[in-house]
Amino acid sequence: MSTTEAPLTPGPSVADGDADAPREVGRRRRIVRRLIGNPLAVISFAVLLVAVVVAVFAPWIAPYSPEQTDFARTFAPPGTSGHLLGTDDLGRDVLSRLILGSRASLEVGLLAVATALVVGVPLGLASGYFRSLDAVISRFTDLLLAFPFLILAVGLAAIRGASLGNAAVAIGIAQIPGFIRLVRSETLRLKSLDFVTASIVDGAGDLWVLGKHVLPNATSVILVQATVAIPAAILGEAVLSFLGLGIQPPDPSLGTMLATAQQFAARAPWTAILPGVTIMVLVLAFNIFGDSLRDALDPKGSRS
Repeated sequence: MSTTEAPLTPGPSVADGDADAPREVGRRRRIVRRLIGNPLAVISFAVLLVAVVVAVFAPWIAPYSPEQTDFARTFAPPGTSGHLLGTDDLGRDVLSRLILGSRASLEVGLLAVATALVVGVPLGLASGYFRSLDAVISRFTDLLLAFPFLILAVGLAAIRGASLGNAAVAIGIAQIPGFIRLVRSETLRLKSLDFVTASIVDGAGDLWVLGKHVLPNATSVILVQATVAIPAAILGEAVLSFLGLGIQPPDPSLGTMLATAQQFAARAPWTAILPGVTIMVLVLAFNIFGDSLRDALDPKGSRS
């Protein structure tokens, strides 16, 4: 899944000092009002909030152990035999596996984006601010971009081995180029603004300018990009697990549930439909909230 890199206009500069504190508070309130006034943003945020709560308390919410088998109740339809969403080919509770599988998907998504942020943001800042490093970092970015996202993730996962942590690292590395290019572009734009130029003329050091002026004003853009990158990571984890390069059985994963269910789709369609719907809902909620957040952070937005 491709990610957008649309720059946003930064909020009030931290260089303006304490006098701009009321204006910054007003800006935050305006952003919250815009989000609350957008029904899609509210619905998507509610879905994500429920998903996070379920993921955090998954071991206590799940009615059964996800590995617990009951060969006397294989392919039990939803709502029968005490299983709300039915059972799979081994008699395992589908609802319990969906809950734990969603938790694994969110873990991989957050870990992958955190990896991309930790590496991509500093490299993007350095590339946009220090012209001597720009050529080297840009060539490194071009090298990673030469490989399609999923191909790079699959290759890295195959090299490192199949596990949740390795899948997160592989997907995170594949997402690094997008963050580098986004932050580099934003750094170049912010570097040309008057308050940054004035700080440099006043003798501020490079690290001070980056830490106090450039990075805080690029945070909004980075935050929006992160909300768009998380669903791409969730899809990446599902693909890796489907191919056997992600989370390994018997640990539950939405991708492995789909891989197992494909041979039983005609006999027990719910075992394939439910994991697919879960992936779709998570990805759609993140994308809608990311788009809504981008609109809310845009000072040129029409909503007040």
